[in-house]
Amino acid sequence: MILGMNSRRSRLTPQGFFVTGTDTSVGKTLVSCALLHAFASHGKSVAGMKPVAAGCEESPEGLLNGDVEQLLAASTVKAPRPMVNPYALKLPIAPHIAAQKAGIEIDTALIKRAFEQLKKMVDVVVLEGVGGFRVPLNSREDSADLARLLGVPVILVVGMRLGCLNHALLTWEAIESRGLEMAGWIANCIDPRMAALHENVGALEKRIKQSPLGVLAYQANARPQQLASVLDIQSLI
Repeated sequence: MILGMNSRRSRLTPQGFFVTGTDTSVGKTLVSCALLHAFASHGKSVAGMKPVAAGCEESPEGLLNGDVEQLLAASTVKAPRPMVNPYALKLPIAPHIAAQKAGIEIDTALIKRAFEQLKKMVDVVVLEGVGGFRVPLNSREDSADLARLLGVPVILVVGMRLGCLNHALLTWEAIESRGLEMAGWIANCIDPRMAALHENVGALEKRIKQSPLGVLAYQANARPQQLASVLDIQSLI
């Protein structure tokens, strides 16, 4: 009976969303946590996942990453940390280089297995990518290849600052060219001095032909629980 209920839910709501960004430091973790809270507010059990985290600190529990800890805190189900973050890399540099210096190679098949395990535990998994959409993961694959391997819809976080239109449209084209579903995009104002914010959002809306799931105003200490109420996820559930 439980299996039947889970099957019906998965047909209504995708079991995973891949959150990517126009660049690094555009608010992917903040948005991913806000999405987790938003789905939870609709009665969904949720778990965050950051397959690759570069820039980790040593601890008695092993290498820990601040982004991963935030995703764990925003999840409704406590999943094993190695499942949530299969690759924790110490150096805060490009992941494929950090992995090389650690003497390992990132295996996307291992990430997919962790994702499949996580899906069995919750209704929705929110996966946060690393860096931008085309960041290399190993000598052959990049983040876009991972999104395609996992086969989940993509949510694009646009860091609203000067130059964001070009980055956003190029990333959108890269998502579309791979046959991936663009579940939506979120405008996150990361520059408090950005001029013509709403005009820029309108320009993207016209070209992407999708209204944003949310426009997040600049906040120095933004809290994902508060931002969850700003996001319109009705099209995702």
